[in-house]
Amino acid sequence: MLNPINLAFKKAKSQHRPALLTYTVAGDSSKKQSLEILKSISHHADILEVGVPHNTPVADGGQIQTSAYRAIKNGIKMNDIFKIIRDYKKSKNPKPVIFMGYYNMIYQYGENNFLKNCEKSGVNGLIVVDLPWPENKIFSKKCKKKSINFIQLLSPTTSNKRLKSITKDSHDMIYYISMLSTTGGKLKVSPKKILSNYKKIKKISPNKNCVIGFGITEKTISSFKSTDGLVVGSQICKEITRCLNNRQNPVINVSKMVSRLRKKIS
Repeated sequence: MLNPINLAFKKAKSQHRPALLTYTVAGDSSKKQSLEILKSISHHADILEVGVPHNTPVADGGQIQTSAYRAIKNGIKMNDIFKIIRDYKKSKNPKPVIFMGYYNMIYQYGENNFLKNCEKSGVNGLIVVDLPWPENKIFSKKCKKKSINFIQLLSPTTSNKRLKSITKDSHDMIYYISMLSTTGGKLKVSPKKILSNYKKIKKISPNKNCVIGFGITEKTISSFKSTDGLVVGSQICKEITRCLNNRQNPVINVSKMVSRLRKKIS
């Protein structure tokens, strides 16, 4: 039986387009608003990445850091995040959810307890930024037993030998970091070069869904229509900040942005 993440990719492929993955930080700018944003962007996105806020997010650029600090300032806790996902999954036609965060959050919560709550809440996948292969092999197997997709990360500097090993051990989805930068950086690598690296991954592992993240925006997204999936995060977090600064409703404006992103790849 295909898991919800695989089904989302299958549906996008049947429509001859990449899957659209969005990233928002749980609890930004409030628990209620965070849930409303997830519900609203569900109409246009295929998979929702939900960031677990961390006070030292080393891989994240300024936009996502700002979102994370807002959520932390508002007192968001791990149990609140699980509740947001549980409530979201009760909504009409919910999309697959992937948690993205750092191993410290899992360690503090307890691996088994964390995975049990992921399973109960309806979390379908996990990206743990600072738990690379092969250190993640044991935890990855634990995820698989709970039918949670553990998503391996690849970068432009991943050697061919390592790439083969990581893709072999990966579950159904791989995340390719397009450039050596924190999130939200301007695309410093040409789309042609990124697609060349993407094709190399697909040649080695044709049956795994490979998504591209970092530097994907409204301006760049249409250059990558031939891929399995694309992740947009910093631009969404930036729009939430802009709305809050201008006393506008981020739920409406973010939903409009995700709708535009979807149209650019359809």
